Amino acid sequence: MSFIGLDLGTSSLKAILIDDDQNILAEHHVPLQVQRPHDGWAEQCPSTWEAAVRQALGALAAKADCSGLKGIGLSGHMHGACLVGADDQPVYPCMLWNDTRSADEAAEMDADPRFRAISGNIVFPGFTAPKVEWLRRNKPEVFEKATKILLPKDYLRLFLTGEYVSEMSDAAGTAWFDTAARDWSDTLLAACHLNRSQMPRLVEGSAISGQLRPKLAADLGLPVVPVAGGAGDNAAAAIGVGVVEDGSAFLSLGTSGVLFAATSGYRPAPETAVHSFCHAVPDTWHQMGVILAASDALEWLARLTGQTAAELTADLGALQAPSRTLFLPYLGGERTPHNNAQMRGQFLHLDHATNATEAARAVLQGVSFAFADNQLALAQTGTTLKRALVLGGGSKSAHWVEMLATTLGVTLDLPKAGDFGAALGAARLGMMAGTGAGREVVTPPPIARSTEPVEALRDAMADGHARYRAAYDALRSL
Repeated sequence: MSFIGLDLGTSSLKAILIDDDQNILAEHHVPLQVQRPHDGWAEQCPSTWEAAVRQALGALAAKADCSGLKGIGLSGHMHGACLVGADDQPVYPCMLWNDTRSADEAAEMDADPRFRAISGNIVFPGFTAPKVEWLRRNKPEVFEKATKILLPKDYLRLFLTGEYVSEMSDAAGTAWFDTAARDWSDTLLAACHLNRSQMPRLVEGSAISGQLRPKLAADLGLPVVPVAGGAGDNAAAAIGVGVVEDGSAFLSLGTSGVLFAATSGYRPAPETAVHSFCHAVPDTWHQMGVILAASDALEWLARLTGQTAAELTADLGALQAPSRTLFLPYLGGERTPHNNAQMRGQFLHLDHATNATEAARAVLQGVSFAFADNQLALAQTGTTLKRALVLGGGSKSAHWVEMLATTLGVTLDLPKAGDFGAALGAARLGMMAGTGAGREVVTPPPIARSTEPVEALRDAMADGHARYRAAYDALRSL
C-alpha cells in the first residue's frame, strides 16, 4: 500500500509518496510564484495550482509504482480566499495569507464582540473573512459571480474530486467558524452578508472528503482512491511530527516562527493574540503563537551585511549572557502577542564595538525573546511547555537552539534528518482516510539530540527578556 501527501505552499507545491511503513518512496516539488500588483497585496492564480498538481502527481507516478495507492491527503497555506463561480472556475485571484489589503475590514469585524466570542480568535487582516468583505465592497461585480468560497487546499480538492469540502483546522482560520462546535457559524456568516450555502461542507481531517475523479486518475496513471479532509499547513506539520496529544508541542524556526501546542480541549484567549484552532483529528484543538520574522530576520541582516547567515553565525562561540545590544524583529509587524501590523524592527544600544557578529547575536536573541513573548501568551491560556520539538531551517544552528532552550526554559528535541513536515502529515491523513487507521499512525520522529537549558544563564536571559519588553513598550509609544 502507498499514500500521497500534497502540500500547497506559497512558493512551491510538494508531493510525497509513502509506503505503509511511512518510508518516502518518491517526492517532487513544483515552484510557484506570488504576484504583488500593489503594496500589501499578495495573490496567486489557482489555475497554476492545478498545473502544479498534475505535474507533481505525474512525476510521482513516473518515479514509483503507484498501483497500490490507497489514499491522498492535502495540506495548504491557510487564510487564502478562493472564490469560484458556477463553472468551478476562479472569479478572482486567490488573496493569500500575507495579503493585508483588508486591514480596515478586519478591524471592523474585530470590533464586533461576536467574532472573538464565537471564533475564539482576533480577526487578523490575513484571515479569510476580511478579504472576502474587501472584495464585496471593492469588486461587487466579481463578488456577485462567486457561488462558493474555498480555502487554497480546498480548491485543490475541488480540482481532484469535484467536491466542495473543507475541514476543521483550516476553516478555523477564516473568522467565520465556531471553533468550539467545529462548525460554520451562521451568526458570523450573516454578519459578513454570507450564508452557509456559500461555504464548503466540513469533514474531519482524517475523514474521506471525496474520491479522485476517474478521468483525472486515468490521465495521471493513478487508481481512484479516497482524498482525506487534510489540514492547514501548521496542523499538518503537527501531524507530521506526531504533535497531537495534550501538551505536546513544536517550535518552528523557519522564515516565520511558530510555537504550536496540541490541546485536548478548546482554550480560547483572543486577547493574547494566541491562535486557537481545531486540530486535524477529531476532538482535538491546538494553540499557536506566531511571530512574523524568525530566520527571516537573520536573512535580512545577511542581505544588509553582504554575508550569508551561516557566515554571520559561524563565530558565535559558547552561549553567553545577552549583550546590551537589542534587536526587535518586527520587520513586517507582529502577530503574537502584539497584533500590530504597523510595528517595525529596531536595533538599540549600538556602539563602536558592534560588529556583524555581535549584530547577528542580537538578532538571534531578539527572535528568542519574541518566542518568549509567545510562551508567556500561551501561559495566559493555561498552556505550559516543558519540552518541544524544534523544526525549520534555523534549527540547524546548535547555538540558536541552545539560546532558545535557555531563554524558554524548556528542552528542545531536534529530529533526525528526514521529512517530517506538512507533506508527511498530509500523507498520514490520507493513510487514515484510506485505511480507517487511527491516531496510532501519528508517531513522533526519531530524535537526533536533545538540548537542555543552560541553567547558569537562565537569570541573565530573563533579564535580557525584561529589557526587550521594556524596549517594545518604549517603541510602541513613539
